[in-house]
Amino acid sequence: MLRTLFRKWRESRNASLQLDAILTATDPDAPLAERNRWLIELGFWIRRDGMAGVEVDGGEGPGRGTRSFREHVRMRYLVQVLERHPDWAERFGATMRSIVRDNDPTALFCDTGVASHPGFVSEMVHRLQARFLPPPPNRSDMAALFALLFVGQHDAEWVEALDDELLARLARVLRAGMTAAGEADGGAQAMARYWAALGHMLSTSIAVLVSQVRATGLSQSVRSRLRGRVEDTPFYQLDSAIKALCEPGLTHADEAFGHRLNYFRALLDGCHAAALQVYAELEENGVSVEVVFQIERMKVQLARIELLLAAWVEPGRPGMHAHLVAELIRSTQARRSVSDLAGASFAQLARRVVERSAETGEHYITRDRKEYGELMRAAAGGGLITVATVYLKFLIYGLHLDKFIEGLLASLNYAGSFLIIHFAHFTLATKQPAMTGPALAHRLDAVGRPEGLEVFVDDTIAMIRSNAAAIFGNLAVVFPVALAIQWLANKILGANLITPAKAIATIESFSIVGPTPLYAVFTGVLLWLSSLIAGWADNWFALHKVHDVMAYNRRLRYVLGERGAQRLADFWQRNMSGISANVSLGLLLGLGPEILSFVGPHMEVRHVTLSTGSVGTALGVLGLEALRLPSLWLAVAGIALMGVLNVAVSFALAFNMALRSRSLRRVDRAELSAAVRRRILKHPLSLIVPPRMAGAEPVAGSRRA
Repeated sequence: MLRTLFRKWRESRNASLQLDAILTATDPDAPLAERNRWLIELGFWIRRDGMAGVEVDGGEGPGRGTRSFREHVRMRYLVQVLERHPDWAERFGATMRSIVRDNDPTALFCDTGVASHPGFVSEMVHRLQARFLPPPPNRSDMAALFALLFVGQHDAEWVEALDDELLARLARVLRAGMTAAGEADGGAQAMARYWAALGHMLSTSIAVLVSQVRATGLSQSVRSRLRGRVEDTPFYQLDSAIKALCEPGLTHADEAFGHRLNYFRALLDGCHAAALQVYAELEENGVSVEVVFQIERMKVQLARIELLLAAWVEPGRPGMHAHLVAELIRSTQARRSVSDLAGASFAQLARRVVERSAETGEHYITRDRKEYGELMRAAAGGGLITVATVYLKFLIYGLHLDKFIEGLLASLNYAGSFLIIHFAHFTLATKQPAMTGPALAHRLDAVGRPEGLEVFVDDTIAMIRSNAAAIFGNLAVVFPVALAIQWLANKILGANLITPAKAIATIESFSIVGPTPLYAVFTGVLLWLSSLIAGWADNWFALHKVHDVMAYNRRLRYVLGERGAQRLADFWQRNMSGISANVSLGLLLGLGPEILSFVGPHMEVRHVTLSTGSVGTALGVLGLEALRLPSLWLAVAGIALMGVLNVAVSFALAFNMALRSRSLRRVDRAELSAAVRRRILKHPLSLIVPPRMAGAEPVAGSRRA
């Protein structure tokens, strides 16, 4: 029983009645719900045997005659049957006309494909609900009927590809029975009334969309980001322009209509330019997802106005109505997509976050020996601070407190040491890739030109060299210093800072044979997430103008003085991103594994610098005898892989996000990889030794200075 029901449920996706049963059930006097259900059933019959067709030769014009659709074959068969049975054709035409007459098209023209809610969250909830809860067919709403009728993935394609001959035959069928008693012109007056009604619906829908665009453009969130007086903005003038264009008695042939139409289209172009101006302001002063959502919705409304305007002004242009219906189908189907909504709304924020990371990443790419030496010294300082972090970590976990308390104290330990590294202008190697990835992605804009490709290769080599130098600088200090502290403690105090059992367990926990690679990947993700949080915090600071709020705060000025308040505001503006990155990374490394292990799989942090310091401490406890332990060398291999995974995962995630946040054309990745390989094979020492001067990077085919 259940298997039968499940089989029928699966078959119902594409099943339909036979054509004769559908045409027999045609009834123009039936309730609207029954007529709508009849049309939906006809739609399923038309596409029942598949969507896409086969490629054939012949035909002219874009999209016409170059592809054959099975839906076209069924449409021709339907028209042929109706032409042979005038009684069916008369009822068919009357039913179709009644469906068009009784379903309100305003929502279809104005709301289909356009976000209907004022905010991103409410619109996302609405779309999620629409995916699982389709509209009922008993509503007099053409938009709901479209959503139920056109459910095929390729419906818009086959509708737009309908040829003129088939459309003309279908139009004759739909006019069947329209001839009024005593009329010798075959229903010309009725058709004239139909075209007049269609033109009125289009102009009314354009006026509705204009009111919505005007409301968005004059809202505080958009108006405050535009230059000039409000009455000079194109949004303010749209209302009077559309009223003049739709003036009663004004025909399309009038010269005044042409002038007013050109003025109205110029205002639409001005609205597009204003949207770009808002985007430029957002990129400079912080991105708001809600404002981006409103601008994206307005852009869709402007595009819809232009589509309806073309159909209203040029109704007789070949293929115009098929194109209009196809665009409405595409909009109906896109309206169900949550990913499209999120992509359009968050792309701008992602770009802002990436831009901030790229600015920071530029400082981590060394291009000459002077910068290389400064990076090595900064990395050595970072390694020295990390030694204290390692010993504090052993102390915290040696207290055997509650897991959450342990994680919280570990977070404070990590965050504190990272902040010290930040303010001392030192470097922690594994934080670099999440910043250098976006900086490197910027170079892809120009890789289509030879000089742009060379710049990309130069920076790729410099980035690899800089990351390797930072890791070497960290490890070259953290391992011997951690070992020396433990050795001195044993020699002077006669005590070990950790027990031998803990030392052995520490070494074994870093073995390459086990979960260490997985934990290292997890740590790389956390490193990337901290860069996202830093970019978001910097965007929030700029968006809400926190610098100006602090600089002009009355109480801060009273306590610190005017200059003190300004300096405090400048301090936070300079360091908001760095403080956010370091504090968030400390919290993620300390509390992240504890929280994830509570709700999901067990995870631990495997950070290459911290782990190297831990091994150095363990060796100081165990002495030279530890060199005979196989677990030590497995741990060394594990730490080597750990460094590669920490860097590779965080860099890959940051680089991929940078690519997705920018409107970049697709580049030949094989050529980029080949160019980098050629440089490495030609000048392998460039991965280790920087050039003497910036810009002196050796290129393939050139001689070294």
